[in-house]
Amino acid sequence: MLFHLDFYVEYPADMEQKDLFRIWAEEADAALGAKEAGVVVDLWKAVGSRRVIAVVNVDGPDTLDQILLDLPIMKQHGQHVQVDVTALRRYEDFASDVKDRLG
Repeated sequence: MLFHLDFYVEYPADMEQKDLFRIWAEEADAALGAKEAGVVVDLWKAVGSRRVIAVVNVDGPDTLDQILLDLPIMKQHGQHVQVDVTALRRYEDFASDVKDRLG
């Protein structure tokens, strides 16, 4: 299954930026490793904000939930990370379904 993930990363006023960057560097290594392994289809960093967008391909929502819980940024900084998840359907499958419904 494909999922669109939208990560919003905040950090408290008493946290130094370098500490956030240390966690984020560890997360980047994990994310790029997952991309090489084919779990992450692609990912992007939104310019000017602490936002990362990813499309992942996993067996289902249970697997995705387990992966999210094990991410370095979630383990070390999870109380300051919001993840919006959207299940995706291949457009080709949708288009075929719509055409079949025409008659």
